Amino acid sequence: MDKIKIGVVTASDRASAGIYEDISGKAIMDSMKEYLKNDFEIVYRCIPDEQKEIEKTLIELCDKENCALVVTTGGTGPAKRDVTPEATEAVCEKILPGFGELMRQVSLKYVPTAILSRQTAGVRGNSLIINLPGKPKSIRECLDAVFPAVPYCIDLIGGPFIETNEDIIKAFRPKK
Repeated sequence: MDKIKIGVVTASDRASAGIYEDISGKAIMDSMKEYLKNDFEIVYRCIPDEQKEIEKTLIELCDKENCALVVTTGGTGPAKRDVTPEATEAVCEKILPGFGELMRQVSLKYVPTAILSRQTAGVRGNSLIINLPGKPKSIRECLDAVFPAVPYCIDLIGGPFIETNEDIIKAFRPKK
């Protein structure tokens, strides 16, 4: 069986310029290593907070790299440069608002500013795109909340069968 491809995109002016290390992208990769039993390959990009650049990167990862899952970090707040949700909505055929709703609900248990977050998710072809916040602790809290639904979502959109390490995270699939 071919390796499953997972796209990881950090949208950050400063990390992409080398001003600081991209610990958020690393946090996503570390979570995937814990979650997934499948053989997989990470396709990583660290880019500036530019909507056209984010759109171009998402399209490349979905259409050319054939990533089953693309997880972004950064650019989900209310600041002028925060445009990741707009880029995601621009390239997706379907938006899945439940992902963002659940992530904000979970984050609100830890910080009142979670209401400022605009994470979302959507489908482009056979790829699921999920926008996560920028802080590693928040990334893990949000991924822990939504990931049980990810493998079944990828089943439904015609992607590869994803198996999770059930000691860490249990995927939910309805009984047939």
